[in-house]
Amino acid sequence: MRISIQPESGIPGSVQLFNLLCFGIACGQFPPGCRLPSTRQLAMQTGLHRNTIHKVYHQLEAMGLVETRAASGIYVSGTARQAVNRSRGLSKNLDRSKQALEQVRQGIDQLQQQGFSLEQVRDLLLAEIDWRLRCSAQVLVCVPRRDLGTGQLMAQQIQQTLGIRVQLVLLEDLAAVLDQIHSGTVVTLHYFLSAVEAIAQPRGARVLPVEVSDYAREIALIRQLPSHACLGLVSISTALLEVAEVIVQSLRADLLVLTAVISDTERVGSLIRRAHTLICDEASYSTLRALVRQARSDLIRTPNLVCASPHIGEAAMAKLQQELGGIP
Repeated sequence: MRISIQPESGIPGSVQLFNLLCFGIACGQFPPGCRLPSTRQLAMQTGLHRNTIHKVYHQLEAMGLVETRAASGIYVSGTARQAVNRSRGLSKNLDRSKQALEQVRQGIDQLQQQGFSLEQVRDLLLAEIDWRLRCSAQVLVCVPRRDLGTGQLMAQQIQQTLGIRVQLVLLEDLAAVLDQIHSGTVVTLHYFLSAVEAIAQPRGARVLPVEVSDYAREIALIRQLPSHACLGLVSISTALLEVAEVIVQSLRADLLVLTAVISDTERVGSLIRRAHTLICDEASYSTLRALVRQARSDLIRTPNLVCASPHIGEAAMAKLQQELGGIP
């Protein structure tokens, strides 16, 4: 397989080389154990600097696709099955990139049919991309003051799942915060979308509503509880507890439902002594588990402890990651 780089394509040469090598490994043109061209050979073939080629090989090695053998060269990894399976995933990404390019071309064609010149289309695309990047640099989670606990759950989940910094802002303070930062992405729940948009959009901020989990696993568990059992609900969010209590009572009117904010240690202790099952949010789980262990010697029966699903649904989180510029 001869590796050829297209300098006029607009795609960086290092990216082209990386994709070509991955594809060659995936399709078997570079089988496990095959010696790959040296950095000097590839530099002569592609016109790329040897340092650039070395960095590409280092990426492949970090992924386990190739291995360096002292005084011998670079070879396709001997763990053939793992290497090929991983690189097949990369070749699928390459196919997806081709599909995306076709969609971009179709979008450009449609804009030109509406009378836009290529220069105008370019300016529109660059302006939109620049705006999204600027907004994504500052991510805010916004809820009303009464739902502060829910906002804390959302902010923690986004930070842990996406690995980005998130600022929790109350709806009552949103205008002042946006006036200071000038651009940003505001994440909120559908319940508060209209109120958030009314403040954020005139200030050039992007608003992304997210859907909460359907809590299907928890609902199934509640349906299976014994008749007239006591169910304890624990959270950092008072508002979330109020909603959860209503939902549980609509599902099982026979259950005794008790709720407690995790910071109310005395009331949590009462739930531990009385409840058949305890359901709590992720933010409360470690504290509640420790309290249950601490009280175990005084309990006739240890309650079942269940950590609820993350508040933002899995599909909604994946979409949020994509909207913020990541690849789910």
